[in-house]
Amino acid sequence: MKKIYSPMIALVFSAIGMTTQAQAKKMLTLDEAVNLGIQNSKNLKIDQAKIDQATANYLEAKNNRLPSLKISASALALANANVEIMALPPSENGGGAAAPKANSAFYGSVSASLPIFTGGRIKYGIQSAEYLVEASKLSTENDKLAIAYNVSQAYNNLFKASQQIKVLEDNLTASQKRDESFQKLEDNGIIARNDKLKANLQTSNIELQLLDANNNYNIANINMDLLLGLPDATEIEIDPNYIAELTENQPVSYYLNQAISQRKDVQALDYQRKAAELGTKAAKAESLPTIALTGGYIAAEIPKILTITNAANIGVGIQYNIDNLWKKNSSLMRSIATEKQLSATNELLNDQIKLEVNRDYQNSEFAKKRISVYEKAAAQANENYRVTKNKFDNGLATITELLDADTAQISANVNVVNAKADAALAYRKLLQTTGILTLH
Repeated sequence: MKKIYSPMIALVFSAIGMTTQAQAKKMLTLDEAVNLGIQNSKNLKIDQAKIDQATANYLEAKNNRLPSLKISASALALANANVEIMALPPSENGGGAAAPKANSAFYGSVSASLPIFTGGRIKYGIQSAEYLVEASKLSTENDKLAIAYNVSQAYNNLFKASQQIKVLEDNLTASQKRDESFQKLEDNGIIARNDKLKANLQTSNIELQLLDANNNYNIANINMDLLLGLPDATEIEIDPNYIAELTENQPVSYYLNQAISQRKDVQALDYQRKAAELGTKAAKAESLPTIALTGGYIAAEIPKILTITNAANIGVGIQYNIDNLWKKNSSLMRSIATEKQLSATNELLNDQIKLEVNRDYQNSEFAKKRISVYEKAAAQANENYRVTKNKFDNGLATITELLDADTAQISANVNVVNAKADAALAYRKLLQTTGILTLH
């Protein structure tokens, strides 16, 4: 079995080594990876477009309080128009003579309007649009935290895969040396061929585990490249100090209070509710008249008949929709419904925050407790292997017992690394849920 697997495994490892050399390597800390992920996030580009759209609506609302100025002009060709100027005496209006014919007319006007009173609709519209801009920005900040955690999760997976490879490579080297020793013992007739083959099988199993670990690492690396916007062939090197220190948790009440005050989705929803309240006020103002200061200038000419110049005017215009007296204010009904919806959403979000914070707090505490348990198990597995190896060397343990102890040792050491990485990730998840995950 050894002769069947070893050449194939060696060839695969050689190919992996050649591919690795061809890849560009990039050393990244977790904070650097998070920053790259945020800079190249396609979701954040969509969010920025939403902010731009909300900003455009805000500018449009502000434009409504500025004066409007319109210029129009017309040049008309008339078909046999009869013109009578009633203000003139009949004799001057042509008498028995034929009335003048109008074949063309020219008309131009300039009109200006400045709103004076609109029932508060313009003011409410501006404030509402401004609140919605802030809500869009806060939603983007909330998405940044989610992206930061997604990158952290991918970084964690890559770290675990790389550490598993390291542990398996160390054990593969030790297992291969053991195979060499057993080969010599078999050649000298000290152990049976079957015992040597059992050791060879253990080595082959470690080689297959290492292949699987390398495959998982490559997939995790590609995922990281896509998240960070790096070329697909970039090999990311993990910061060795990623899990050097684990922070102790504060009481759960601390995270609950922080979540209520710091979570961006809560703040965004608060701005949306304020905008909805102003929308209700604006809808109520639709039943009020509007008053505007108006002014303009008119010039007209009908050749050989009429010329008007210097016809400037200024005044006050009032507009009121009488149908408001019998029509239902559908805008007001929609705005009130929106307020109720956002109020219920706020209550639901608060309940969701309590559940998420408590859940992630418990998960973080659990992940940290697992570390000590796995470290204790690893110490026991390592000691068990040492004792079993000593017994085997003195003929007091079988090869099966030795190999079983070795397998348990490998698994226990991998579990320690995974537990520490999972604890670091669980803590970052708690910070993200609380809204206090720091972005550098």
